[in-house]
Amino acid sequence: MGLTKLALIGLTTLGAVAGLQHDQKPLFAEETGQAPISGDKKPLVSSDALQDTISSSKLLARAKRLYKIAKLSEDEYNHPTRVIGSKGHLGTLKYIYKTLQQLGDYYTLSEQPFPAVSGNIFEARLLLDLDLAESAYPMSLTPPTPKKQPVDGQLVLVANDGCHKSDYPSSVDGNIAFIRRGTCPFGTKSELAGKAGAVAAIVYNYEDTPVTGTLGTPSPHHVATFGLSGAEAAPYIAKLKHSKKVEATAYIDAVVDSIMTTNIIAQTTEGDPDNCVMLGGHSDSVAEGPGINDDGSGSLALLEIATQLTNFSVNNCVRFAWWAGEEEGLLGSDYYVDVLPPAENKKIRLFMDYDMLASPNFAYQVYDARNEVNPVGSQQLRDLYVDWYVAHGLNYTFIPFDGRSDYDGFIRNGIPGGGIATGAEGIKTADEVAMFGGEDGVPYDVCYHELCDNVNNLNLTAWELNTKLVAHSVATFARSFEGFPERADDGYAVAEAKSGQYEKTVKYHGSKMFI
Repeated sequence: MGLTKLALIGLTTLGAVAGLQHDQKPLFAEETGQAPISGDKKPLVSSDALQDTISSSKLLARAKRLYKIAKLSEDEYNHPTRVIGSKGHLGTLKYIYKTLQQLGDYYTLSEQPFPAVSGNIFEARLLLDLDLAESAYPMSLTPPTPKKQPVDGQLVLVANDGCHKSDYPSSVDGNIAFIRRGTCPFGTKSELAGKAGAVAAIVYNYEDTPVTGTLGTPSPHHVATFGLSGAEAAPYIAKLKHSKKVEATAYIDAVVDSIMTTNIIAQTTEGDPDNCVMLGGHSDSVAEGPGINDDGSGSLALLEIATQLTNFSVNNCVRFAWWAGEEEGLLGSDYYVDVLPPAENKKIRLFMDYDMLASPNFAYQVYDARNEVNPVGSQQLRDLYVDWYVAHGLNYTFIPFDGRSDYDGFIRNGIPGGGIATGAEGIKTADEVAMFGGEDGVPYDVCYHELCDNVNNLNLTAWELNTKLVAHSVATFARSFEGFPERADDGYAVAEAKSGQYEKTVKYHGSKMFI
């Protein structure tokens, strides 16, 4: 059995959306990997057997291929990238789809097109009292300044956290709104500033660190918006509170485009379709680089496991997903869950997110998903990862379950979730060096969202080991959900009640802050 008719709503063949023909030859040579076992009788999947099929050499071969695909975007972006809408991302979709298609009828293979928003910032600068603001970063999905030209004005301090119309004084009109971070999304602040007549907006942090955020869903009232560190904002706040003027010049050259992109879904034709284990990674990168660790490492781990799983039978259905638009704000995974009918939602027993599994200065990180603030089962999944690391004599660390990746939409809709990672832009501590090796005081991935996130940016030891753990998670639940909590009939009510608690801990919607 495959996906039900309800689950197939909005799913079409890949060629219809991406302009790819199924009779075309693969973009590159045939995939290296173990061919599916022929015949009808296959052994029931076991964790050890599936883990044994995983090797760093197979993963590295896929990574090299993905980098070649990223280079297809060089004529448009002047460097390799797999950002949505680029040739590199279209090539990535084709590679994933064709690889799965070559596995025969083991999977029901579908594609889910959806509208997405893509932003690109070409140039930006902010001057405050004629000094260049060093910590100023344009918000993701910001519009440009008017006519893509610099605009001048006085900084106007907005009251409170700028979440209400009444917080914006009339003097904001024709000037630049200076707004404290907190309480409501950045997009709300930018929209209110625009409605008040501001020519630009700056959101300053209540902490010393910079703000790298996103405005989220575009609004016609959004204005060009920067984030600014609390440390750099402090002297200007003091001047404004003493009724002194601060002159400012803001400039952003950016575009925000609406495009169509696609999720790819593969579900085993065998296994109980009413009890699905689901896992996903994202197929896109940021515009700035090829994204071979973020999230080539996760999406390729899934592709390799999907290939090797064809050598086994399963008791429960396994559903793999490759999301598009994660880097633009979890667009693909949010869309998938939002259009999923309630009856189909309940068939997903849990969702596992695998994003960045091969960071060069890695730590073995487990999302700290707890049942008291997340759908029941999330903590059991967390403990499965912990038990595996402990059984292999490995250290691990918990990281916040704070909305940074594609699990977010599932948790918000009552589906238990969790995952593992190896670290992004965070700084590795001396204690973590003692636990995992590597360099203290250096980011887990110094090439996070950078051009250097290429094949050389992968720690193959971490990647192979974590892919084996992903295989363990797949095999465990493909075999049995014994001991794992059932999806409750009142799951939606419970999820709604817990959602408020979850929201209090969430600063992110994707890789960038949204509040």
